Amino acid sequence: MKEAELPKGPFTGVPFLVKDLVVHAAGIPSDSGSRLLQNVVFPYDTELMSRFKKAGLVTLGRANTPEFGLNVTTEPVLHGPSRNPWDTSKIAGGSSGGSAAAVAARIVPWAHANDGGGSIRIPASCCGLVGVKPSRGRVSLGPDFGEAVLGFAIEHVVTRTVRDSAAMLDAVQGAAVGDPYVIAPPARPYLEEVSTPPGKLKIAFTTTGWDGTKAAPDCVKAVEDTARLLESLGHKLTEAAPKVDYAALLAACLPAWTGWVASAVEGARLLLGRTPTQENLEATSWACYQHGLKHVSGLDVLSSLAVFNQVSRGVGAFMQDYDVLLCPTLCAPPVDLGVYNANDPSLDAKGWIDKLFHGLALFTGLFNTTGQPAVSLPLHQTAAGLPVGVHFAGRFGDEATLFRLAGQLEQARPWIQRTPKVCV
Repeated sequence: MKEAELPKGPFTGVPFLVKDLVVHAAGIPSDSGSRLLQNVVFPYDTELMSRFKKAGLVTLGRANTPEFGLNVTTEPVLHGPSRNPWDTSKIAGGSSGGSAAAVAARIVPWAHANDGGGSIRIPASCCGLVGVKPSRGRVSLGPDFGEAVLGFAIEHVVTRTVRDSAAMLDAVQGAAVGDPYVIAPPARPYLEEVSTPPGKLKIAFTTTGWDGTKAAPDCVKAVEDTARLLESLGHKLTEAAPKVDYAALLAACLPAWTGWVASAVEGARLLLGRTPTQENLEATSWACYQHGLKHVSGLDVLSSLAVFNQVSRGVGAFMQDYDVLLCPTLCAPPVDLGVYNANDPSLDAKGWIDKLFHGLALFTGLFNTTGQPAVSLPLHQTAAGLPVGVHFAGRFGDEATLFRLAGQLEQARPWIQRTPKVCV
């Protein structure tokens, strides 16, 4: 495409990748990481794709994703694994691992990502990037969805800098026609917040997961070092965390996630005339499909929504006393490829959901339930040089505070000069 043909948006001519899940472009094949959905072509752009185009971005291609996005690593049978540029034996994270690996390796300056249980923040942590999950309702899912995965799923990008994340959110945020609700707009552009001092914040911090599990030593050290840095910057730190009935939350996630998978698979069967089988679905996707199809009722979904409401009310009450909650992004540094094998036939639907949300998604998934904004920042590394993200959650609708704090931390402890072993 010639430069003269590009929209005169804020990012005219900047290269970009689109994660191959939820967002799609007219006439371009997509597959959601699934052999069942391979080469589906939509005749229209999603709302977010349209906004990316209006911003002037030049989309070079699609980024790899696990099947239906339901994994903390990106290793679909269809396309194979996305490898971590810092250590190619390790995961790049999921489900936006293809996007994160490309941005970390400097192939593109930013790439589309989405997040239903940590899928922006997990790969950002694994690959040493900035991963902002906006508040629920901040970025439109139209026209295909009002809410995805009962409100868990949120759209944005992964970037190398806080500035780029803020600038992109300015370009794409806001409700579209027909969206189910409209969130209060920001008081001023997020890009301005990045260079605005955050003032003295009240920050709670914890290194213990919502199920009582202590994070790995490198992740604990990352949080404790960050807490000391924040105190040196004038913030008030308190070791505290919201009380969460994590067993009840995880039980409620089973109908939500398996119902989502069943909906996607049934959509392929009914709309595309494709028959789902154990040959065109990965083992855990097949298990989730069967569970959602046979064992999830409307009552189950409504009961799950009631649990999500109670969890959100409790965390929201906790956040009345704090501006920000600090915790590890992951419970461990990036693990080896193959540890989270979505094609493992020994796992049933519950076993798979438990493995993910008692595993690397332990800390992140809570904030998909509550809809709060959250960010993973690449503030630390292991002795072996692997990135370790640090996670911050803000009050619902308050991305501004997170951008101010993230901007301050980026200045205090810059990371932009770090480059992975695999880098263009």
